[in-house]
Amino acid sequence: MICSMFFVPGKPVRTDISPAEFPRLLRDKRGLLWVDFTSEPPETALPVLQGFGFHPLAIDDALQETHAPKIDDWDDYLYIVLNYMHLIKATEPWDTEIDELDIFLGRNYVVTHHDNPIPSIEEVWNTSQRDPRYSQDGADHLLYKIIDAIVMNYMPIIEKIDEEIDFVEDQVFDRPSSQTLARLFTLKRVLLAMRRILLPQREVLNKMARDDYQVIDRKDRIFFRDIYDHLVRLHDVNESLRDLVGGAMDTYLSVINNRMNEVMKTLTIITTLFMPLTFVTGFFGMNFFAANPPYAGWTLPAVFYGTLSLILLTPIIMFFWMRRRTWV
Repeated sequence: MICSMFFVPGKPVRTDISPAEFPRLLRDKRGLLWVDFTSEPPETALPVLQGFGFHPLAIDDALQETHAPKIDDWDDYLYIVLNYMHLIKATEPWDTEIDELDIFLGRNYVVTHHDNPIPSIEEVWNTSQRDPRYSQDGADHLLYKIIDAIVMNYMPIIEKIDEEIDFVEDQVFDRPSSQTLARLFTLKRVLLAMRRILLPQREVLNKMARDDYQVIDRKDRIFFRDIYDHLVRLHDVNESLRDLVGGAMDTYLSVINNRMNEVMKTLTIITTLFMPLTFVTGFFGMNFFAANPPYAGWTLPAVFYGTLSLILLTPIIMFFWMRRRTWV
């Protein structure tokens, strides 16, 4: 689906514009055009993007390739790749997915391309129709609003992770199970995935806040610096949550090991209690008075004391052997 919106100062906002009108609207330097591609097949999006005059490599990156967050300067426009994370609430334990957002930023236009609907973009889109301030400060300020909404969308995920860590920590001490371990691994995987996109995304915003790009006004760089600060704090929070998850996993393993030690202790006590009974029944169950034993020519005391010596020497020899091996 291709959605479009055109802002002109003093005039109503136009929406659902035909792609054939895009070249004419781009020549209006007072206007601001925002085109959003959502789940649009490449064969349909390709001619529209070519109409903007984008380089074939940039178009190919947007339609075909999957990249980590980056920014490419093509003089008249910027090609920006960002990642966004959203919750999957249909699974238990819950999980997240990461998708790509491709952005083209020109002096009087913003083009966004993504394979799945993004609630943050829908929110900015609806607000732009009601609030003219989103279009009065130019395309770079509109881009700031879009990126800021995407970054702020991490907060519900952070809160969800924090709640999940509290729940898992309580479960670790009350009744740890294999499901507890599955939740811990899910948290660890989500935080690691978030870290992989926060670090390069932070560098992208740092470049937008400090480098000299033709399509970003100098007075608007401070807004991108504000998003950069948000990403720095998110990264710090991510590191703290990863430490909490690592501590919870260590605690889980300690609790499981302690429980195993208690089980082994109980089994050892039971074995120790029955060992004398086994020895008594086994020793006095020997048939020293058989009619034709292999030791028929021996006297009874010799057989008896020989067997008793063997029984006593065997554990003593084993004790010193295990002690030499530093097992005891």
